[in-house]
Amino acid sequence: MSINLDRFINREISWLSFNDRVLQEAIDTATPLIERIKFLGIYSNNRDEFFRVRVGTINRMINLPADQLPGKVKEDPQALLENIISIVAHQEQIFTSAYRKIVSELARENIMLVNETQLTPDQGDYVKQFFENQLRQYLFPIMLKNLQKVTSIKDGSIYLAVEMCSSSHDLRDDYALIKVPTKSLSRFLILPEKDDRKYIMLLDDVIRYCLKDIFAIFGFDTFRAYTFKITRDAELDIDNDVSRSFIELLSEGVKQRKKGAPVRFVYDGTMPDKFLNKISRKFKISESDNIRSGGRYHNFKDFMAFPDIGRKDLEYPPFPPLSHKDLPPNHSILNVIRKKDVMLHFPYQSFHYIIDLLREASIDPLVTSIRMTFYRAAKYSNVVNALVNAARNGKSVTVFLEIQARFDEEANMTLARKLQDEGVRIVPTIPGFKVHSKLISIARNEGGNIVYYANISTGNFNESTARVYADESLLTARQEIATEVERVFALFEERYSQPVFNHLIVAPFYLRTFFEKLLDNEMRNARRGKEAWAIIKINNLVDKKIVRKLYMASRAGVKITMIVRGICILIPGIRNLSENITVTSIVDRFLEHSRVLVFCNGGDKLWFTGSADWMPRNFDHRIEVMTPVYDPDIRDELWDMLQIQLSDNCKARIISENQLNRYKGQGRGKPVRAQFALYDYFRKKIQN
Repeated sequence: MSINLDRFINREISWLSFNDRVLQEAIDTATPLIERIKFLGIYSNNRDEFFRVRVGTINRMINLPADQLPGKVKEDPQALLENIISIVAHQEQIFTSAYRKIVSELARENIMLVNETQLTPDQGDYVKQFFENQLRQYLFPIMLKNLQKVTSIKDGSIYLAVEMCSSSHDLRDDYALIKVPTKSLSRFLILPEKDDRKYIMLLDDVIRYCLKDIFAIFGFDTFRAYTFKITRDAELDIDNDVSRSFIELLSEGVKQRKKGAPVRFVYDGTMPDKFLNKISRKFKISESDNIRSGGRYHNFKDFMAFPDIGRKDLEYPPFPPLSHKDLPPNHSILNVIRKKDVMLHFPYQSFHYIIDLLREASIDPLVTSIRMTFYRAAKYSNVVNALVNAARNGKSVTVFLEIQARFDEEANMTLARKLQDEGVRIVPTIPGFKVHSKLISIARNEGGNIVYYANISTGNFNESTARVYADESLLTARQEIATEVERVFALFEERYSQPVFNHLIVAPFYLRTFFEKLLDNEMRNARRGKEAWAIIKINNLVDKKIVRKLYMASRAGVKITMIVRGICILIPGIRNLSENITVTSIVDRFLEHSRVLVFCNGGDKLWFTGSADWMPRNFDHRIEVMTPVYDPDIRDELWDMLQIQLSDNCKARIISENQLNRYKGQGRGKPVRAQFALYDYFRKKIQN
């Protein structure tokens, strides 16, 4: 009997299901109150990016003639878009209800979110003073009738649409737009505390309170303001003008992104129809566009930076980064990893070890060169400072900077220029491929021989995200690994010669084939009656070819246990297809970002970690690096980590075809919250 292996969950629908798990954290009363409002911000930020990237792509497909659609597109784009809009509308209802409940609960904790109609005279004076001294300088109203270029309304920003009237009716009503300057000032103004109550006001409402101070000179005395925002298609259009550098082309593409076609127009639902129609006509937004009415406030991404008001009891308990038992203070890190591999687990352990490693290499007289990949750097990066210091100390410093990191292109172009100015050699982007691998290679002259030290990580070398992203970072001086890391850097520079790798698994050359062969091996063992299983922890599972292979492995009797944080197009638990596959997703305090894979291999387990998810782009269109893990102590540590995560019955959700995001085993047995348990696990390792 033939079995249909082409059973998948649509990737966009699966992504929306992931974002629903984020929204669940804002509803879950086990999440501290202030963290719940931050999860609303994370949800909102995720959703905006989804519309910029995925909905933008679907819109372009809708506008293509059917005979020009890519052959791999099986689903009607219009039907898919309608399904997306329906799901998002349902989630929006949950979101709005959650926000109202959180605001109410904050009030019970004497934390008051107030608007312009709720201020006392003293608070009003404070707001006016703030407006005059700090806010006013950033406000540049545009009269709606004078607006020349609708593309000047920027993606990702919020605007107030202002209606101006005269109570004496001696002036015709007029309309203006004001950009809320959240890039220059915090979205939140903390008002003076009163009677043990803390007061917070949004910047939008500060502007509303002071509209008279802006427009009264024109004779108006009645003002109403309504929030709106436009989300634009984020696809970069990079032409093929060979006379211009790639950075010039990318810079132009980034500018064009800000003017991309609207994919979503969201506005305050109380805006009068007459005013809404004026704006719609001006912006050339039709009913066929994704227009949605909403509440008074938009751009909830700003709530990710909800202000610190001193209520630590309403936040997560502190998890200060831990030390590593093998890296004592004031000792050479290079000396330690020369003798033994070390794996760092962020954010449980300190990212400062990476900075210390680079600092040590920058002043070590025997170190001759440092090479490193960069995908996304922190805004004020000590990693960058360490590299600059190495160049100043006469080291040969080379950085492969992936300028095409989505939404970080401008920051990375600025960083490239800064590093070049300091004498750091920048290896340019490889056309057609993104470099997503996270690598450091340090060369040291030891007794006339060049010895290499390497760092292979699952996450970016970014001290900001290392506090909230859960990643693994392997430090090794095993020459069989470290020399191959150096070979990857040679690949970046030579480009046209494909190196041979005996240990590292490098995409796009061998990653897909390698893991398919490992699954084939498990299938052979299962058919022979041997133990056969795999544990796979990744961020996203989207590649249909590898999903078919997983289905085949399940049918052969291989037990496959997966932890997939985000998109998962595989449908687990289907009889005669995937009944031997289980998939869970953990969404909690930290963003699960690591990739760890273990294969039974007939009892001689194989371990891997690195940068690659299981998506077509990772297999076929990116430079990714996965490494075997050989150190037995680290293997034991990773095994313990995986078992803790698989035991989670507090924040793990079951992935299923119906996308219900049901919690795994909640209320059964002793509560296990993996991220909290892992912090305790690593803390105990220091004490032992």
